[in-house]
Amino acid sequence: MERTYVMIKPDGVQRNLIGEIITRFERKGLKIVGLKMLQMDRAMAEKHYAEHTGKPFFEGLVSYITSGPVVAMVLEGKDVVATARAMNGATNPANAGPGTIRGDYAIEVGRNVIHASDSIDSANREIAIYFTENELCEYKKVLDDWIYE
Repeated sequence: MERTYVMIKPDGVQRNLIGEIITRFERKGLKIVGLKMLQMDRAMAEKHYAEHTGKPFFEGLVSYITSGPVVAMVLEGKDVVATARAMNGATNPANAGPGTIRGDYAIEVGRNVIHASDSIDSANREIAIYFTENELCEYKKVLDDWIYE
């Protein structure tokens, strides 16, 4: 099973979408193995957005992501990286289909509600920013036999 990092951004928290978003992932059959709410500081935000350092929009990203609390989670499941990104929808909500999180709840790129890692390597890097190994749970869900062959 793969693991991925997902973050409900400050706009999703402020708009009371935490429960709705978590419910979507759980109903899909993905397992939550780590979950917390936190207020990112600049150092953590710069680490998260390291690949964008020096780009014109970098300061805006850091300023926005540190503007309010976020909900950080680690999801586990078969092909979970691709699944979570498909559930999120396109980065630009104008291109996100109905039924996706961004398609249903976002209008602008800068307020697109949610983030999910784009690869297993990114997931591993991002999980390590937000969680220690002791904060991640290993467990079997009884429903797994009804989700996976």
